[in-house]
Amino acid sequence: MTNSLIIAPQWIGDAVMTEPLLRALSERGEQITVFAVPWVAPIYRAMEHITGLQATVDVPFQHGGLQWQARRGLAARIHSGEWGKFDRAYVLPNSLKSALLPWLANIPERIGYLGEMRYGLLNKRQPNPPRDARGAMVAHYLRLAGNDAANNWGLTPKLSVATLGSVPNWLADTKPKTYTVIAPGAEYGPAKRWSEAHFAELIAKLRVPVVLLGSAKESPLCEAIRDMALQASPTQIVHNLAGKTSLTEAIQIIASAQSIVSNDSGLMHVAAAFGIPQVAVFGSSDPRHTPPLNNRAKVLWLQLPCSPCFKRECPLEGAANMRCLNAITPSEVAGALRSLALR
Repeated sequence: MTNSLIIAPQWIGDAVMTEPLLRALSERGEQITVFAVPWVAPIYRAMEHITGLQATVDVPFQHGGLQWQARRGLAARIHSGEWGKFDRAYVLPNSLKSALLPWLANIPERIGYLGEMRYGLLNKRQPNPPRDARGAMVAHYLRLAGNDAANNWGLTPKLSVATLGSVPNWLADTKPKTYTVIAPGAEYGPAKRWSEAHFAELIAKLRVPVVLLGSAKESPLCEAIRDMALQASPTQIVHNLAGKTSLTEAIQIIASAQSIVSNDSGLMHVAAAFGIPQVAVFGSSDPRHTPPLNNRAKVLWLQLPCSPCFKRECPLEGAANMRCLNAITPSEVAGALRSLALR
């Protein structure tokens, strides 16, 4: 039996897209422990259907910084066998620092893509194609299990919520599938975010209650959207829960929703993994690279001459500024939602 350590990505959406890899490793007999930062770890706890996934361990690292002493200390605990003796490690991020733990812990087989001078840290390396030639990220992660893994195990991530906990108290008297989730944020930057005014106009058009989800720093954005929507439609019901839920609670809320509208974001991938009807609005990013893998998803993307640019902020000025997003209308999104309801 092979005991494997997974060094998880630090983005929610990327974590969801690693599920087929973990499922493939489990189905060929590997016993898996995932090391993940706390804001991503709940995603792996929602993979309880993967029988080989033995544990998810929160690791106290942050975006940026080498945090050398903390990594050395954790590597010593790994080497001592605190989580068992690992035969293999899969390093999913491309950074040098992400490859340090398995190397410092002297795990015999260390697998990952080339990136950031990791030649000595990884001893089973795969070429890392440029982003525009990489294809779907799910397949990119799955290839670490072997070149034929996608053919054997498929490419659709799944999440499950049976033991994540009860539905949050505020939702206890609300029947599932009677509200729409709106996730207007995108951690990457404003070039991936549909406008506040468009989201507000959409909410005013909907005939079901709306739940706004996002991080604490997205709460003002969500509150502004709520205020505009209620000005246009005072009888609409809008809950702004941005920053008021844990990721585990947000997963539960999404799993119980009638539908969701979002940008290309982590919550978009969470919704896709539950197979709920969804409309995903893409701007600077590329749905061929990070699509919502869900046959009940509708992607709205204007492939302009300048897109995908992968910029955090639109570099263009005047009428061209954010045109890839601004030209997608609330009526188009509302129509896409209605068409999904008829499927």
